[in-house]
Amino acid sequence: MPAAFAISPAIDLIDVPRRIVLSGLPAGAEVTIAAETPRDGHLWRAEAVFAAGADSSVDLERDAPLRGDYADVAAMGLIWAQTGNGELFPADLTHPLETTLTARIGCETIASGRFSQVLMGEGVTRHPLAEDGLVGTLFLPAGSSPHPAIMILNGSGGGINEPRAALWASRGVAALALGYFGAPGLPKYISNTPLEYFAQGLDWLRARVQPLNDFIAVAGQSRGGELALLLGATFPDKVSGVLGYVPSAFVHGGQAAADPALGRDGPGWTLDGKPLVHQWQDNATASWKPYDEATETRRNADAMRTALGDPAAMARARIPVERIAGPVLLLSGGDDGAWPSDLYSLIVQSSLLATGHPHEVLWKNWPAAGHSILFPYTPATRIAHRHPVSGIATTMGGTPAANSEANAGAWEAALAFVRRHGGLAG
Repeated sequence: MPAAFAISPAIDLIDVPRRIVLSGLPAGAEVTIAAETPRDGHLWRAEAVFAAGADSSVDLERDAPLRGDYADVAAMGLIWAQTGNGELFPADLTHPLETTLTARIGCETIASGRFSQVLMGEGVTRHPLAEDGLVGTLFLPAGSSPHPAIMILNGSGGGINEPRAALWASRGVAALALGYFGAPGLPKYISNTPLEYFAQGLDWLRARVQPLNDFIAVAGQSRGGELALLLGATFPDKVSGVLGYVPSAFVHGGQAAADPALGRDGPGWTLDGKPLVHQWQDNATASWKPYDEATETRRNADAMRTALGDPAAMARARIPVERIAGPVLLLSGGDDGAWPSDLYSLIVQSSLLATGHPHEVLWKNWPAAGHSILFPYTPATRIAHRHPVSGIATTMGGTPAANSEANAGAWEAALAFVRRHGGLAG
């Protein structure tokens, strides 16, 4: 029997793991399996060498590589271990990500197979938003029945997170990816971003989709996670639930995404035309030295921890999360190179529990993961990079294996959270 791949499912949404089995092999043979995925005009690739089992097969759910781009058993290791250039997703999300698998013994190719990761499910529709100063993209699920809704907010890289919104809509949630800087029609920098802009976005989303049970959650990553908690605390009548990916418990200044004219210690957010107090203001211990004077790749978290030495300053900058009027999900990494999101999440959880928060407070932490807890079953190899706004080389922390585990686990927790509280059928 010739060697052949069995891939299940061959076509499905990107958040579905695949079972990959290569059968018809000589028992004990060393087989190299490679995975190649075109992404935004660039080819991403990973490979690993396996020993065929006594049953003449290699099963990625069962077998660890002998050597290669990842170690240990990982059903989707040939995806999350991929490296390459460019963006992870195509500009047109209606085009699935197509991965080709090839197997070879020595120099001879013995089998090939393909599978597709769908980014935008059947019936999902995309609606660009550019009105009354709001800029973003709304993705609506298939069908005319009411759906719970969610607002998606990016972090200090800015832009509009269409892939995440498209996946939410593919799972039955009306999703608005709202930009607030770093996209056409928006400011270039995060500095002095008014919170009222997001209140307007929430009102627009509620009126546009008339969500199931009037449920609108806010989900944000990094600075977006800080922002999601801020919005829940500032506009509790508009926010039904908060999902904070690697969030902060404190208000931060502009930092890496700041307008150079205002500096990284200038304000990030405003309310009623006034800048919010942030944790670097009048802080006796805060110092950028551990970051600025680093001889290796910089970790922003090293500087962030210096601010914690002034409890009074941190108290002034603390986000009053006890004002949030709904459930809260916190997702963090214990090796976060941007800021200590595990400590920040613990502070948020403790603040809510101490005040008897009447809604669910769930914290999921991956101790070995870094700051880049992003998207399920995509490459997790970009750990050190140049910040897209400041251009400074930093490390986000974690390892590809740990970050990929957090990517999948965070999405599973987020989807279950919205299903529980938004009335979304499983």
